[in-house]
Amino acid sequence: MVTNTSGKKKTAVARATITEGNGRVRVNAQPVELADPELARLKMLEPFRLADDDLRDEVDVDVDVEGGGVMGQADAARTAIARGLVQHTNDAELRDAYMEFDRSLLVNDVRQSEPKKWGGPGARARYQKSYR
Repeated sequence: MVTNTSGKKKTAVARATITEGNGRVRVNAQPVELADPELARLKMLEPFRLADDDLRDEVDVDVDVEGGGVMGQADAARTAIARGLVQHTNDAELRDAYMEFDRSLLVNDVRQSEPKKWGGPGARARYQKSYR
């Protein structure tokens, strides 16, 4: 059985394919163990830490991520993997465990950065003025 899911964070989009296998996790066609920085790698593997120990050995996960920065991509991949595992196993307990731990494991974070406007250095800040 093959399960396709996706996850988003900021401008990063991750698409995960989960198949029966022997525990291989690949992100952009590279083993997840090679992902840097370490914090991003740990974030991507979080769904496996909350699931059963033998679940990782039963499935192969292939994630394609594009857009955004390193941590945005890690969050998007994390959401895609968690959604895929829940869909693949069809396990309500796993879904509840993910929701209790962190809702963003299964639900996309829809927040986007606000565009910069004229009259200031950023989205909200304005240029300072001096009268003397």
